[in-house]
Amino acid sequence: MIRLKALTKRFKRLTVLDALELEVAQGERIALVGSNGAGKTTMIRCLLGEYTFSGTVEIDGKSPRAHRAQVLHKVGFVPQLPPPLKMPVKELLRFSAAVSGTRVQAIEDLALRLGLDVKAFAAQPFFKLSGGQKQKLLIAIALGRDAELLIMDEPAANLDPEARHVFFSLLAERAAKATMIISSHRLDEVASLVNRVIELDRGKVVLDDRVADAPLSGVLACTVRLRRADPAIAKALGEWGFTAGPEGVEWTGVVAGPDRLRFMGMLSRYVGLLVKVSLDEQAAPASLRVVS
Repeated sequence: MIRLKALTKRFKRLTVLDALELEVAQGERIALVGSNGAGKTTMIRCLLGEYTFSGTVEIDGKSPRAHRAQVLHKVGFVPQLPPPLKMPVKELLRFSAAVSGTRVQAIEDLALRLGLDVKAFAAQPFFKLSGGQKQKLLIAIALGRDAELLIMDEPAANLDPEARHVFFSLLAERAAKATMIISSHRLDEVASLVNRVIELDRGKVVLDDRVADAPLSGVLACTVRLRRADPAIAKALGEWGFTAGPEGVEWTGVVAGPDRLRFMGMLSRYVGLLVKVSLDEQAAPASLRVVS
């Protein structure tokens, strides 16, 4: 469904995406992880046709720059930062419903499930809503349309705990119908939803793990290579039973299948230190203990 070929984006002298190569098939649900500045939001903006770039970006064989209206008709998008829209909420709902071919009531119902009574703010300009209110409304608009592709950039960042729970339940309801790319700093939140984890660092893919490929009952031999020795990640890896090489930059160990996403969630807290992570299936030793 999505094809990125040698995608490169520079801002003046800064290379944010460096000949990025990636393909996403229909129905894949991707957790896009990486530290700040890794290129996640820039990649998303290129997918939406908002930036010029070198290389190739295609969604269903069409360029989001050359065929933007056709491409965006398939996409539901939740941005990391809400746009400073001055139009009243009721007008935004009418416009969004008309563009996506859905009903205003459908959006209002989704917003209510997230804890936002849209009718109470109907006459208020969108930019005057609180951060949480804006996020709930944008999520309701994105999920209210029958989108083939959902792209979400830190979508739960401004949500209260109850709304976060409802939001991920709503995504689970769409899991069988839509391809998803979810950029998040918290892999643990999206672990139950995704079937592929992609990590970006300095504009390149440094980890691409297809979660469904390995049986959850299996065991994964893991090697973690760091840019430098660090006591915090050393402590975390030690708690998982990993052992360090002579200089403390390469760690090896095993991870039980049911723990693989939780392990990667732990690693996601240290993405700035990671050079490479490899996970290879192997036979399970009888003594392997699942980390609790």
